[in-house]
Amino acid sequence: MPRPRPPHLQREITRHGKPVWYVRLDRGRRIRLRSPFGTPEFDEEYHAALANKPRRKQGSPATGTLAWLIERYRETADWAALSSATHRQRENIFKQVAETAGDKPFTRITTETIIAGRERRANTPAQSRNFLDAMRGLFR
Repeated sequence: MPRPRPPHLQREITRHGKPVWYVRLDRGRRIRLRSPFGTPEFDEEYHAALANKPRRKQGSPATGTLAWLIERYRETADWAALSSATHRQRENIFKQVAETAGDKPFTRITTETIIAGRERRANTPAQSRNFLDAMRGLFR
């Protein structure tokens, strides 16, 4: 005998023949679950929908992380005032920074951390200087 579905979970078939899952509390709005059924991600989305917590967008960084701070910096007037060459240069620097420490809280970034990043780039002085300029702009 199959297991019963969790409460408030509904399955529908799209016009393309694919199953989709929704959570609907009473007569409220439906919340679509994007993860495949039966996975831990599905369970996490299901419980978040039951608690009516906002779900973060796919691919967007968690609030308070260094990657999140970089995205917020790109929305500022200071960023818009920079030239396109500086944008390109800083994007390359931020890409490297986000790969190494993007998931870390930005409040944990200290002067020592910045100095260590500068020292890693010490064999190319221009890159080291541009790294410092990018970090100053970001944390300003």
